[in-house]
Amino acid sequence: MSPIEDKYPDVLQNIEFAIVTTYKEHREMSDYDVMRTLESMLDAYVAENSGRQPQNARLSELEQLIMKRVREMCEWRLGRGTLGGTPSTDITPITTDEIVLCLKRILKSVNRWNKVGGRKGYLDFIIQYVK
Repeated sequence: MSPIEDKYPDVLQNIEFAIVTTYKEHREMSDYDVMRTLESMLDAYVAENSGRQPQNARLSELEQLIMKRVREMCEWRLGRGTLGGTPSTDITPITTDEIVLCLKRILKSVNRWNKVGGRKGYLDFIIQYVK
C-alpha cells in the first residue's frame, strides 16, 4: 500500500463510494468521465489553496453529477458540510492539502486500471470492493 492508502483509507473509500454510487445509476459512465471530474476537482482545491480562481471546466451532465457527489463527500471530510444528514462534526476534519493527496491517489488508480482494463477498467475494478 502507498502511504496515502495507509493514512487515509477511510477518505479514499468515501470518495470512491461517491463514484461507485454514480456508476451504479449510470452504467454508461466511463473511466474518462471520472478522470475529467477528478482533474477538475483537483484544480478547484489547488486553486482554493493558492487563492486563485479555478479553471472553467466544461463538464458533461454526467461529469457534473459525479463532481457534485464527490465534492459533497470531500466537503464533508473537510468539515464544511453535511452528508445524508450526518454533520461533519461527527468526523475529524482533514485539510484541503490532504483532500488533494487523496484525489491524486484515486486519479492515479483510475489511470492505472484504465490502461489495464480499458474504457471501464477502473470502474469495473472498484465496483467489486466498494459497496
